[in-house]
Amino acid sequence: MPEFDLLVIGGGPGGYVAAIRAAQRGLQVCVVEKERPGGVCLNWGCIPTKAMLRSAEVFQTLTTAAEFGVLADNVRYDFAAVRQRKDGIVKELTDGVAGLLKANGVTVIEGHARFVEPTVVEVHEVGASPIFDGGPRYAAPAGNAVRRVSARDVIVATGSVPAQLPIPGAGLPGVVTSDGAFGLTEVPRRLVIIGGSAVGAEWASLFATFGSQVTVVEMQDRLVPLEDKEIGDALGRSFRKRGITVLTGATVTAITEGDALRVSVGGPAAQDLDADVVLVGVGRRPNTAELGLDVAGIATDARGFIEVDDRLRTGVEHVYAIGDVTGRALLAHVASHQGITAAEVIAGHDAHIDYAVIPAATFTHPEIASVGLTEDAARAVGHEVITAKFPFAALGRAKTFGEAEGFIKIVAGQAHQEVLGVHIIGPSASDLIAEGALAISLEATLDELADTIHAHPTLGEIGMEAAMAGLGLPVHIAPRKR
Repeated sequence: MPEFDLLVIGGGPGGYVAAIRAAQRGLQVCVVEKERPGGVCLNWGCIPTKAMLRSAEVFQTLTTAAEFGVLADNVRYDFAAVRQRKDGIVKELTDGVAGLLKANGVTVIEGHARFVEPTVVEVHEVGASPIFDGGPRYAAPAGNAVRRVSARDVIVATGSVPAQLPIPGAGLPGVVTSDGAFGLTEVPRRLVIIGGSAVGAEWASLFATFGSQVTVVEMQDRLVPLEDKEIGDALGRSFRKRGITVLTGATVTAITEGDALRVSVGGPAAQDLDADVVLVGVGRRPNTAELGLDVAGIATDARGFIEVDDRLRTGVEHVYAIGDVTGRALLAHVASHQGITAAEVIAGHDAHIDYAVIPAATFTHPEIASVGLTEDAARAVGHEVITAKFPFAALGRAKTFGEAEGFIKIVAGQAHQEVLGVHIIGPSASDLIAEGALAISLEATLDELADTIHAHPTLGEIGMEAAMAGLGLPVHIAPRKR
């Protein structure tokens, strides 16, 4: 007789949500987690970076306070206090998740789970983080087995870890991953970031605000290459205006050690760069080391991600997988929805997940958010499209807010004017994108967006204004020349 109805391996935004929903459905649930509940998102990703980025925003606002008629003299930052505030927020939220698990009757076991059968695991002791003192324990060595746990069904929710690059010198002191960057106790004077996608761009924005001399090296032809081309180009212009050096179409070929780290960059702008810290932010890989997937017979694809169907079932009966480890979309909110779907299926309910509408946000300055198809992607799948754009500079609220950089771009079908994609760079983009996701989900058209009354003065008006511009009837910007 299994000890539990459901065993969840990993307590991140996928795992803890799945555990809570399954418990709500009447199942006896156990979670095995190496460290504090909340996974990478709460401990080493979404939350701590946003806490530090907010500190950077406050610092930036204070340094420009005179523009608002506010005089703030001798403005400076205390990086130790920035880190302390971040740690306090992380503890509050992870303690909150632990409390929610307890309130829902979920058993939590600390340790590293390793399959010994498809629905049985051994839980091993976990050592200290080898990255830095108090750092992430995903890479910590597993020790002795302390107990066995069996369940009728199992969900693998072990997430992902930073990808490593086979660059000579990548293991030198001073070369860190996005997780290792949390171990920095001071702002580096010279920082080279390898990778200009969301992770690298966020760290670049953060440290540049605090005064680092930042260089971003990106292999593609623009920053945030998964975003619409106009968005990536706009971020590049914004970064360069802020003094961040952006090298696109470039690769790092080697890192050597001397008085400083010497970073050799190949490509059209081949050069050597001196750095105090090199941050590798080039993506993530599935966290399945020493999990024993082969023992359980769980199949993975060529990249090591676990293969699942739209109900999150693996090829092994009674074994499911959710979150980053599935490789579908490495986003916390996707993991949570996958967790709910898997829990509902296990509890006997008809549920599946639809990946058609997934919003994404990058918390740079200016912010970026998107949902649906880019213009190039829409054309590539056969759509004839029109684009509707509107600048934040034409919004009264953006002017009063003091943040008027950027724009919204709506990609719509030409024949029916249905919204296919929404792309934003500018203030509060991560909040504004919700309307775009809803529009695509409800198959809204430009007419429907334009006819919906939006409150004034708000940043949210920008979707309505863009829709009117796309219809050829702009009110607050000049019409296109015929």
